[in-house]
Amino acid sequence: MVSRGALLLLGLLLAAPPGLGQGPGRRRRPPPPQSPLEKVAAPAELRLPELAGRWFLVGMASRCGFLAEHSHRLEATAVTVTVGDRQSLDVSTFRKLDGMCWEIRQRYLPAQAHGRFLLKGRGHGSKVDVVVGETDHSSYAILYFQKGRSISVKLYGRSSRVSDAVIDKFEQHLRAVGLSEDVTYYFPAYGFCDTADEFHILDETKL
Repeated sequence: MVSRGALLLLGLLLAAPPGLGQGPGRRRRPPPPQSPLEKVAAPAELRLPELAGRWFLVGMASRCGFLAEHSHRLEATAVTVTVGDRQSLDVSTFRKLDGMCWEIRQRYLPAQAHGRFLLKGRGHGSKVDVVVGETDHSSYAILYFQKGRSISVKLYGRSSRVSDAVIDKFEQHLRAVGLSEDVTYYFPAYGFCDTADEFHILDETKL
């Protein structure tokens, strides 16, 4: 049986100025490499209220070892988005685990930049940075997720199937952050859950 932690995983990173703090013969450490997510900008035309409603997880690119090992067990996944008063996104993810429908509730808190969010998780260092990379609001949305130095890209559709043109856009986005088709997974387009009973809800919004 897959644990609750595994379920959550499926549903998914200065050097001192010259002359300061350096002894004779010591070299200044180079700055850390730029995070791939720092290069991603949300579209200027993004309108958060129009992201509200039901979406379907179509595809995901990630180097997550757990995802690769269990890719044969991927389940149809649906998402409902509600936009809060403070421009947060309340996201409910519905998927099956061992034949039962589960709901995972999460809150994407707005970050300082347009179209960027912070998702808090359990434990220290478990926050996830989220960026809406591209969307037309009515048929597809491409989101980036980064935890530590690990990054993933997800494709959502208003229906469970999207056009080849949208798939091409998705694959362009994942390649831009160093991911490839070898670590890209597409989800079933049937067997979705609409609800979960009170015993199968994981509420992460109160962390």
